[in-house]
Amino acid sequence: MKRTMARVFSVIAVLALWGAAPLDAREKAVRIVHTNDLHSHLLGFGPEIDYRPDRTGADRTVGGWARLATAIAREKAASPHPVLVLDGGDFLMGSLFHTISREAAAELRLLKAMGYDAATFGNHEFDLKPAGVAQMLAAARSADGLPALVLANLRFSPGDPRDDALAERFAEGLVKPYTVLVKDGLRIGVFGLIGRGAAEMAPFAKPLVFADPVETARRMIDRLRNAEKVDWVVCLSHGGLGRVAGPLDDVALAREAPGIDVIVGGHSHTRVETPLRVGDTVIVQAGANGRWAGVLDLERRDGRIAVRAYRSVPIDARIPADPAIQRRIEAFADLVDQNVLKANGLSFRQVIAETAFDLTLKEEESNLGNLMADALVWMANRHAFDPSDPATRIVMAVESNGVIRDDLMKGRTGALAVTDVFRTIPLGLGMDDTMGYPVIAVYLTGAEIKKALEVLASIYPLKGDPYFLQVSGVRFTYNPKRLIFDRVTDIRIGSAEGGWQPLDTSGRNRALYRVAANLYNAAFLKLVGDFTWQILKIVPKDRRGRPVENLANMRIDADPSRPGIQELKQWAGFVAYLRQFPDADGDGRPDIPEAYRGKLGRIVREPSLHPVDLLAHGSWLTWTVFGAALFILIGLVLGIRRLIRVARRSG
Repeated sequence: MKRTMARVFSVIAVLALWGAAPLDAREKAVRIVHTNDLHSHLLGFGPEIDYRPDRTGADRTVGGWARLATAIAREKAASPHPVLVLDGGDFLMGSLFHTISREAAAELRLLKAMGYDAATFGNHEFDLKPAGVAQMLAAARSADGLPALVLANLRFSPGDPRDDALAERFAEGLVKPYTVLVKDGLRIGVFGLIGRGAAEMAPFAKPLVFADPVETARRMIDRLRNAEKVDWVVCLSHGGLGRVAGPLDDVALAREAPGIDVIVGGHSHTRVETPLRVGDTVIVQAGANGRWAGVLDLERRDGRIAVRAYRSVPIDARIPADPAIQRRIEAFADLVDQNVLKANGLSFRQVIAETAFDLTLKEEESNLGNLMADALVWMANRHAFDPSDPATRIVMAVESNGVIRDDLMKGRTGALAVTDVFRTIPLGLGMDDTMGYPVIAVYLTGAEIKKALEVLASIYPLKGDPYFLQVSGVRFTYNPKRLIFDRVTDIRIGSAEGGWQPLDTSGRNRALYRVAANLYNAAFLKLVGDFTWQILKIVPKDRRGRPVENLANMRIDADPSRPGIQELKQWAGFVAYLRQFPDADGDGRPDIPEAYRGKLGRIVREPSLHPVDLLAHGSWLTWTVFGAALFILIGLVLGIRRLIRVARRSG
């Protein structure tokens, strides 16, 4: 009996010890709540006047960081396992709030207050330039603090003072290549990357450079696995998925750098509804602008990561706003009023126009794109056209989908506030160091205008939506079946009101045409030659036809009476364009004209495989390729005929 009781007590003791001991950390489960590309959308995504964070179900807007804060808190409370809250970069640039990011660091401070464990940088954080990023980091540290920031493949340029301040912030540990988070005995290594495609879209990051993400990832994996002895490896990758990301997207990263357990992605604004699986790596991404939060439940089974569940949680009016976070957001809005808008005679929620329909952006000619391109022509001519010199008239404008960041929605009332309009064209930093792209005007030949339009016809299908061009002052036709870089078949300049005139795109036409764009898009046009092996080389010129080396010198001066160049900001010009529309319904507010309800037929796509349509008015490239193909075909025919003759003789 004593022996039996002893055995029972021994078993009980073993069970008690087993129950009290923590499970092997490698076998534990974890929940990851993740976002990406929040783009300073602190308030609900939709007409600002509709947003009612104080009441659930009171509006149809989506997003809002106060709602997101509530969703994060709920996911933490509901999970029996450790929870990580992570962001995949581009938390800046997209609303009026980013106009105070350098001085107030609103976004970083709120991420900290909302409980984010770690975040990485995207390309748009560097729109502030290295010195601006350094200023933002210092501002966050001196106020509420900031979450762990990780970025492993950024490299500084010794000897160039432009990135010195940011190098100091990195040296102080405000940004590290990686961090190790300890959750319930689980060691989780988190590192950050900017992908190659995103790096190409960070022109203001200079003199910073970004090292190869694959090589960097391999080094981080080795460091975290072998030196830090982590149980899990998570990569915050601002690399993207699909065409926008380029050839090295997150799928390729997972394939070429095995050893990452989870990639939390960003950059391409992709909402992954079912986690992607590449080898042993799980890849997720949660759309953009705070419209969704991803919730990923993971566990390790037999040494391999297993997805227990995944949800894409909509952040909408069904979720009550966190009142403390909302109060902080409202305080930041007041700061925008005082520090930015007051000088422009505007205020955050001031209604400046109304619309009876939605204006949206699409991967095709769109009503919002038409409206914004027309605004460019209008604002440029308002400030830069000299009636005594007809050649100074702006005849055309181009706008890329990539810089149009939001729609203009009718909402409940049709009212459009300053904050709504700014969100459509929010990006950029001028040479005057204030927010917003400046408008420039340059001169192009007829042949160069055709080359510019080939960006839409030839480059956009390869690179994706950001490269689609919206236009004003021009109507053109293209055939997507023609040889690349020679798809535009007809161009007419003018307007629907004044008529359309054919544009001579031959080398014989020496006339110069003045074209408006924002500085970012203009700089890209200058780089088209590099993208196309100099086949579509474009050389912006001044009034006298001299090549322009520095496009910043072609900025339009909004107030020549003052010393220096008072930059014409595209967003401010767009506000002015909307305010000049007539009040059609007599309610005291300008109305967006009905003509913009649909697209205006400026971009005509006519696919055809007819030989005449493929070759008519072809460039030297088309005829060279055609000639080479014909030569090869004739050679094959002659070769086959010779083989037949030889066979007949031998037979």
